Amino acid sequence: MGKYLLKRILIAIPVLLMVSIFCFGIVHLAPGDPADLYLSQNATKVQKQQMRKDLGLNKPIYVQYVRWLTKTCKGDLGISFASRTPVSEVIPSKLSATIELLICTLILSYAIAIPMGIICARHRGGWLDNIITSISFLGISIPGFFFGLAMVYIFAVELQWLPTGGMTSLGQSSGLVDRISHLIMPTVVLSLFYCSNMLRYVRSSMIEIFSENYMRTAVSKGLSKRTVLWRHGFRNALIPIITVISSDIPKMLGGAVVTEQIFSWPGIGQLTISSIGSRDYPMLMAINLIAAIGVLICNLIADILYAAVDPRIRY
Repeated sequence: MGKYLLKRILIAIPVLLMVSIFCFGIVHLAPGDPADLYLSQNATKVQKQQMRKDLGLNKPIYVQYVRWLTKTCKGDLGISFASRTPVSEVIPSKLSATIELLICTLILSYAIAIPMGIICARHRGGWLDNIITSISFLGISIPGFFFGLAMVYIFAVELQWLPTGGMTSLGQSSGLVDRISHLIMPTVVLSLFYCSNMLRYVRSSMIEIFSENYMRTAVSKGLSKRTVLWRHGFRNALIPIITVISSDIPKMLGGAVVTEQIFSWPGIGQLTISSIGSRDYPMLMAINLIAAIGVLICNLIADILYAAVDPRIRY
């Protein structure tokens, strides 16, 4: 396992390098000049050139990339164009807010999807299976931004049960109850798609497992239904479920961009939107780098979990 982990880490280095090159090119080739955002419309050409020099944009793009890569390898993510503060000081607080939202989303999504998927598989073709499956298809079909705005209108504007957005209420102490009340709507909106998607995967996996011969053998041995279901059934269905979870987590980071914008959640998603609007190249590169590292870590953890749940897999 140790050699495998070392091999995967070494493979991740060129992958991150290629991702950084691609993202750096896309970010810098996007229309618009960051210098225009910090100068008036009457600024002279000399002033614009000086501003580009101050921002480090007067060099060829490959020189800018090498300079950025060298600083990043030393732990320096650069200075934000928008706030003129080090990127490394802005990212942690935003990232922690997004991680908090993602953890709540993961817990809610899979705590509902896994039991419901098993229930659907056990009652395949029945009325309960049809109702739950129809609801899951509806959850996949509803756009997240529409569902989010509908929840804000119903629960925040009309009923006034929940706050419209943010992490804490203005002018109040940030207590646990207040934080939870702000988490409810963004968590539910972000969980809608992933809960529905996971439910379908669990259902199909468990249906396939229930038809296997070893499940019939376990039942014929007189084992309890709980033992047959969890020890023999669910464990063998974990391989595709782990695959879906490892791919869902990076997707949630992308989904958080829309959700955080709707609910004014001060995380990486909202920071991404504001950085795009201000053409904040250093901040965008840091966010892309974090997202790429997150994807690689999720895939590595998934491979480790494969070996943990399936004794046939060895690295």
